[in-house]
Amino acid sequence: MTMGYSFEYIDIILLAMIAGFIFLRLRGILGKRTGFDGKAPPKFEEVLNKIKTEKVQKINENFDDSAQKEFLKGAKIAYETIITDFSDNDNKIIASKPLLSKEIFNQFNEALKERSDRGHYAEITFIGINSAIIKEHKKIDRILNVTVDFIAEVITCIKDKDKKVISGDPEKIKKIYDTWVFSRDITSANPNWQLVNTLT
Repeated sequence: MTMGYSFEYIDIILLAMIAGFIFLRLRGILGKRTGFDGKAPPKFEEVLNKIKTEKVQKINENFDDSAQKEFLKGAKIAYETIITDFSDNDNKIIASKPLLSKEIFNQFNEALKERSDRGHYAEITFIGINSAIIKEHKKIDRILNVTVDFIAEVITCIKDKDKKVISGDPEKIKKIYDTWVFSRDITSANPNWQLVNTLT
């Protein structure tokens, strides 16, 4: 009888020790939180961010016909915004600044400063874009560059401080031809493209 009770006590002690060990392990893994606080653990967040980045990269690397059509819609809007911003009468780059790389912004800003120093300003009426065609697209490491040929129509002229026309014709529609290069980091979650080069 004594031997039986002894084994029962030993079993209870062993079970208690095992339960205590499991509790301590769980506590070490899960921490002391009493409820979900809405924040994913750091490692889990890293995994989620990696999945998002890989998903964005996969989508952007597949620059197929559908992606190109969507790109051209945005490129046309960007083209009109940049042309109008550069050629209006305030001699400042404002609306189109987020669409320009730092180098292009500096180039445009310098040209506008020179125009302003001469006491000249521009006037423009943007008629519309006749065509926008992707000439080529090339991926270099993480960067996707897309070259676009634009043909558009505008009415534009340059005037001096006395409103005398220096160049252009405020009554005549002019056809303009531009080849621009847009670029973006395909690993970035930021969907915006920037103008990085003007070839013509």
